[in-house]
Amino acid sequence: MDNKKVVIVTGSSRGIGKAIATLYLKQGHTVVVNGRSEFTPELMDYFNSLGGEVHPIVGDISDESFVKEMIKETKKTYKRIDVLVNNAGRTKDNLLIRMSEEDFDSTLTVNLKGTFFTAREAAKVMLKQRSGHIINISSVVGTVGNVGQANYAASKAGVIGFTKSIAKELAPRGVVANAIAPGFIESDMTESLTDDIKEQALQSIPLKRLGTAEEVAELVNFLSDQKYITGQVLHVDGGMVMNG
Repeated sequence: MDNKKVVIVTGSSRGIGKAIATLYLKQGHTVVVNGRSEFTPELMDYFNSLGGEVHPIVGDISDESFVKEMIKETKKTYKRIDVLVNNAGRTKDNLLIRMSEEDFDSTLTVNLKGTFFTAREAAKVMLKQRSGHIINISSVVGTVGNVGQANYAASKAGVIGFTKSIAKELAPRGVVANAIAPGFIESDMTESLTDDIKEQALQSIPLKRLGTAEEVAELVNFLSDQKYITGQVLHVDGGMVMNG
């Protein structure tokens, strides 16, 4: 295909990241999938069956040296990087008065510093190309907060401010950066919620249903084709947050 992209998707072994990688592969793109642990043979068989070329690189994006090697390997193998999707993240929920320094630091290290490492290294390649898309996965929690998630909210709000700043820096060379803020998405995490919490969540969603990972992936794919949208935060939340 003439418009084949080279895409990096962090945290792509399950959930939203897996859905994003799946959609790109179905379209015939080359996708570097990344996770902290080895991809199972079953998952690799699935990715390989989709049509594009998949290239797994295992490592922790909060490790600066690993991120440098991942970007270096991608550039050496494929000569360019068209799209970076920063999806890897973690939660360590607790009420503020019970939250440890380690719970706070580790969440920001993965969610915010990891995004910084990957965006910085990918930007070096994209600036030379004079093209590229950086798409950072934030969260609705980063815009409205949530009880028991002060660390997660701080990290995802940081991702939004970070995205807006780099969008301004990178724009002169044709590189765009946007953030996506998912709301309640069907996942392993939401499956573990009690019925009461799920019902409360649904009451706050005008569309009265949870979103799907595929719906987030569709927006990621849309943004990676746009050259005149940058510095934006797009919510995929069923109407939970309506910014005027």
